[in-house]
Amino acid sequence: MPNLENLKKQAKLILRWHREKHYPVAAQIRGLMPRFLNMPDSEILAANFKLSDAQEMVARQHGFDSWQALKAGLSTTPRKMKSSPSKARIVCAEPQLFVTDIARSCEFFRKKLGFSLVFSYGDPPYYAQVRRDTARLNLRCVEGLLIESTIRDREELLSVSMTVGTAGEIKLLFLEFQTAGVTFHQTLKKQPWGAKNFVVKDPDGNLLLFAGPAS
Repeated sequence: MPNLENLKKQAKLILRWHREKHYPVAAQIRGLMPRFLNMPDSEILAANFKLSDAQEMVARQHGFDSWQALKAGLSTTPRKMKSSPSKARIVCAEPQLFVTDIARSCEFFRKKLGFSLVFSYGDPPYYAQVRRDTARLNLRCVEGLLIESTIRDREELLSVSMTVGTAGEIKLLFLEFQTAGVTFHQTLKKQPWGAKNFVVKDPDGNLLLFAGPAS
């Protein structure tokens, strides 16, 4: 269980982010605080948001309904001594795709590939994150494509690869995307190294590999 002083600092940091109108915190607030559920980022950042709201948000992050419940939970939970790790462990990776239109890319990932929008940042937006299950992709707006499309296609320069756990799932995913009218650079194919995969092309020509076991 986290230290109460650290949780207080987290709440103050969330409050500061809200006051400074950092767009990523608006998505976090909307996801955790029911009264902000149907509000767009701009309204959340303009709304009255107090330290008590930030503390409630921290409590909800840790599975409690209120700050008081969190403090009570801390007082009844015995402290455990944790040994310092001998080596740092990387627990997540978030590939970044370069796109020329954030709104268009977000719509593609949501409507075609079944992702959800985690947040968008900027006015107009120039950065966003989308996710599906445990996969998260960051979208960064640039003025022009960094890799010429014919070179990308010829060399099959992948922008990201994502995997599923079973042969059945990779087939289901391919059929889902096919039904949604997705453009494929490569349809579902069994590879010599014992995998099945397919490659999707996004509106900017980024090649997205989806893979799973062949059997």
